[in-house]
Amino acid sequence: MANEYADLATLKLSLGVEPGDITRDTLLNKALTAASRSIDASTGRRFYLDATGTARTYNPNGRVVCDEAGVRLLVDDIGTAAGLVVETGSAGAFTAVTDYETTPDNALVRGRPVTGLLRTAVGWGAGATRVRITARWGWPVVPTEVEQATVIQASRLYKRKDSPEGVTGSAEWGVVRLSRRDPDVWALIEHFVLPGFG
Repeated sequence: MANEYADLATLKLSLGVEPGDITRDTLLNKALTAASRSIDASTGRRFYLDATGTARTYNPNGRVVCDEAGVRLLVDDIGTAAGLVVETGSAGAFTAVTDYETTPDNALVRGRPVTGLLRTAVGWGAGATRVRITARWGWPVVPTEVEQATVIQASRLYKRKDSPEGVTGSAEWGVVRLSRRDPDVWALIEHFVLPGFG
């Protein structure tokens, strides 16, 4: 499995499964993958970092914010400045741009992604102009809250096999219907949700 936000050992510890017990590893790994991808879908972003850079092209129309600092182009999460290439142009003819700053300030140092590129002297163009960015997309590190939400959600998914109709029960409390959204998972991830998601 790849790009899960928590590891198998942590999930086993949370469920009280002995580290040497490998009989449930397949189901536990599937739960980790499903929990990680559901967090991606709920937040509208992903918290792992691409291994290599890829190019994405943006139309500046509707993606720029003007303020006293300059003109900021809003971009997908960029997890490292290493290998970052920014170009403007159209119809396959692009020119490198170097007069920009990454925003928010100190994002990468704080383990957060770059989400904007600021130009103070000129804007990002309009009409047929496009901005092509080659970067390693994602987050520099998985936030602790996302890791914990993944463990909770994966535990819930793993245990779901014992409540196929969406109900669970005990002798002490009786039958209980499972809620659609785990409130603890949501509390951990809601501040990462991009506008328009969740």
